[in-house]
Amino acid sequence: MSQKLEAEKIIRTHVLWAMGGGLIPIPLVDFAAVTAIQLEMLQQLANLYGVSYSQNIGKTFVSALSGTTLASLGSSFIKAIPGIGSIIGGASMSVTSGASTYAVGQVAVNIFSESGSLLNFDLENAKKAYESAYNRGKSYVSDLEEKNKDEALNIFESLEKLGKLKEQGILSEEEFNKKKQELLDRL
Repeated sequence: MSQKLEAEKIIRTHVLWAMGGGLIPIPLVDFAAVTAIQLEMLQQLANLYGVSYSQNIGKTFVSALSGTTLASLGSSFIKAIPGIGSIIGGASMSVTSGASTYAVGQVAVNIFSESGSLLNFDLENAKKAYESAYNRGKSYVSDLEEKNKDEALNIFESLEKLGKLKEQGILSEEEFNKKKQELLDRL
C-alpha cells in the first residue's frame, strides 16, 4: 500500500474514533478523549513518514492548529444540560471532533510529506490549511456517518469492551493489539 493511501487509512480510522469520542456524554472527558485520539494519529503518521515525534510536540501542534476551539468546548458543555443537552451536544461534538481530527491529519501529512517535522513548519500557513481542511472535514464526516454509522458504533463499542478486558487482565497487551487491529481493518 502506498504511503499516501496508508496515511488516508490512518486518518479515516482516527476520524471515526474521534466521532465516537465526541459522543462521550461527560463534558471535557469527550474533549480529552478526542485530543488523545489526535495525538495517537499524529504518532502513527510520524512513524509512517519516518519523522521524529514526541507527545509534547504533538500536543503543541494540535493546540497551535485547533486551539481549545470554543465550538468544541461549547458542544462539550452543552452535554451538561439534562436530557436534550447530551443529544444536541453529542451530535455537535461528534461532527466537530471528526472534522478537527481530519484537519489535523491532513495538515500533518502535508508537513511530513514535504520532509518537514512538527518542530519547523510555517504556523500561519498551517493554520490556513487547517481551516480549509476543517471545512472539508465536515463533509468528510457527514459522508462517513452515512456510510459507516452502525459499523463504526459497533467497532467503537467493541474497542471499548476490548479496553476493559485488557484493564481487567483478561487480555494481554499483545492480544488486545491484535484484536484492535482486526477491528480497525474492518473500517
